[in-house]
Amino acid sequence: MSAVISRGVELREAGRVTSAGALIGVAAAALAATALLSLSIGPTGITLASLPRALSAMLGASTDAAAAREQLVLLDIRLPRLLLGMFVGAALAVSGAMMQGLFRNPLADPGLLGVSSGAALAAVATIAFGHRYAAAWLAALGALAIPLAAFLGGIAATATLVAIANRRGQVGVSTLLLAGLALSALAMALTGLISFASDDRELRDLTLWMLGSLSGASWPKVFAILPFAVLVAAASPRLVRALNGLLLGEAEAFHLGINVERAKHGIVLTTAAAVGAAVAVSGVIGFVGIIVPHVVRLLTGPDHRIVLPASALIGGTLVLLADVFARMLVRPAELPLGVVMALIGAPLFLHMVVRRGAGGA
Repeated sequence: MSAVISRGVELREAGRVTSAGALIGVAAAALAATALLSLSIGPTGITLASLPRALSAMLGASTDAAAAREQLVLLDIRLPRLLLGMFVGAALAVSGAMMQGLFRNPLADPGLLGVSSGAALAAVATIAFGHRYAAAWLAALGALAIPLAAFLGGIAATATLVAIANRRGQVGVSTLLLAGLALSALAMALTGLISFASDDRELRDLTLWMLGSLSGASWPKVFAILPFAVLVAAASPRLVRALNGLLLGEAEAFHLGINVERAKHGIVLTTAAAVGAAVAVSGVIGFVGIIVPHVVRLLTGPDHRIVLPASALIGGTLVLLADVFARMLVRPAELPLGVVMALIGAPLFLHMVVRRGAGGA
C-alpha cells in the first residue's frame, strides 16, 4: 500500500514539474513573440523588415535618409522601449511574488511597502518645484533627473518603513504591512497637496507621469536600470528557499535553518530596488505585481523556484502587450500605459476576487 502511495506522490510531483516546465517554456515563447511584435508595430508604419537597413545606417554603411529614419525608430526608440518594458514588467511581477510570499497572502502587492508612493511623491515634487529650487541640478541631469528623484524617493520610503518596523533587530511582518499602508497614504496625501499647488503646465506633466508611460524610453535609461536588473536577477534565486520556508510560517522557517530576519531584509530591499527602478523609468503602473504571480500560483502551485521566473516572463509579456495597445489604439497619439494596464488588470483582479470569495463560501 505504501508503495502505491509513494508511486502516486512521485507521479503527481512529476506532473507538477512537467506543467511548470511547460509554463516557463510557453511564457518564454510568448515574451519572444511579444518582443517581436513590439519592435514591428508603431504609428510610423516601419516594420521589422527594415532592420537590416537600420543596422546598415548605424554602422555607417548607408547614408540614405530613409535608412537613418528607420535606425532612429527601430534602434533608438522602439528597442530601448522594448527593453524597459521587459524590465518593468519583470520587476513588478517578481516583486509582487516576493511580497505575496513574505505576507503569505496571494493578493499582496509590492505597493504595500510604500515604494511606489514614495517614488511618485519624489517625482511629483521634482516636476513641481525642481525648476524653482534645483534648476542647476535638473539642467545637469537632464532627462534622468525625474527617474533619479523617483528612485531615491522609493529607497527613502523603504528605509523609513524598515526603521519603523524594526524592533530589537527583528522586522515584524504585521508592523511592516500597517506601516507601509500608512506611509503610502501619507505620500499620496502629500502628492495631492503638491498637485493642488501646481500650475497648469506642472499639473499636466505630473499627471502624465503618474499615469505611467514608456514614451520617454532611451538608451541612458536602459543603462541606468541595468545594475538593478542584474541585482534582482542575482538576488531572487538566493531568496527562493527563504520564501518557500516563510510560506509555512516564521517559526517553521527558523526550524528549517533559515535566517528569517536576514531573509525578510533581503526580500524588502530587493523589492524596493526593483520597484523603485521600475517606477523611476515608467511612472506608476498597477496590477502587474498582484495579478501575474497570483495567476502563476494558480497554475503551478506556490514553489518560488517556478513562481519567480514564470512571473518575470509573464510580467514582461503583459507590459509589452499593454504598451503596444497604448501606442496603437489612438495613434498617432498615445494612451498612458497605466490606463491600459488598469483596463486589462482591473477586470482580471475582480474575477480573481469573485472566484476567491465563491471558493471561500
